[in-house]
Amino acid sequence: MTTRSLPPWATGPGEILKHGLDLLKKDTDTNRRLAMISIDNSVELMIKTYLGLPKRINGLAIPRKEYQEISDSFPALLDGLEKHAESKLDGVDLGSIEWYHRLRNELYHKGNGLTVEREKVEIYAELANILFTNLFGCPLVQQVSPKSGVVGQFMVSWLSVERRLRELADRHSATGFRPAGMIEVLRFLNDASLLTNGEMDQLYVLRQIRNQVVHGAVDPEDVLTPDVIDKIRKLAEQFAER
Repeated sequence: MTTRSLPPWATGPGEILKHGLDLLKKDTDTNRRLAMISIDNSVELMIKTYLGLPKRINGLAIPRKEYQEISDSFPALLDGLEKHAESKLDGVDLGSIEWYHRLRNELYHKGNGLTVEREKVEIYAELANILFTNLFGCPLVQQVSPKSGVVGQFMVSWLSVERRLRELADRHSATGFRPAGMIEVLRFLNDASLLTNGEMDQLYVLRQIRNQVVHGAVDPEDVLTPDVIDKIRKLAEQFAER
């Protein structure tokens, strides 16, 4: 998709993200650093743009003072997006985005001699493309790369599992208590005997794979097999029926 066919408010973030992706066409240390910085800038701008849109477009009613406070820092933008537009986060892990933002800061402020692996840049680009799709209703690109395309499928499936688990915890909490982090969610469900020991074991293994992939500790092609993705999808279906 070209930026010309995007909604007018999405063209700015789209152009910056596209620039980052174009830099990866020539794989050098410098291009990977610059691509990482561009991708991170696009993520910051797309969140700021979406939250600042008129209510008639995004359906949100954010007071001007709060929006100014949200716009002061990257972590505040992530908090604001989670607070006001949680439904736009399918397939997006804000913790991972913040981790990549910190990595970007290291490259930006200590860039001399530092490099970043291509896999990390591609995974951040995939997360950015998913977020762009969620916020503006259309993907900037269909696939960042063959490797990141698999990562995208995996992330969407895993976030679906997390959403189902949170919904399950909500439905079975007598006080309306909603655990915050996923470890707390799993502990709550396990204590309530809502998950079998086998399901718990699968979830911990899959969560470990997810963390390794998103943080670039493993090659996605080595661990994201069709069987792994199929297991995640089946778990999401099981939890949705409870």
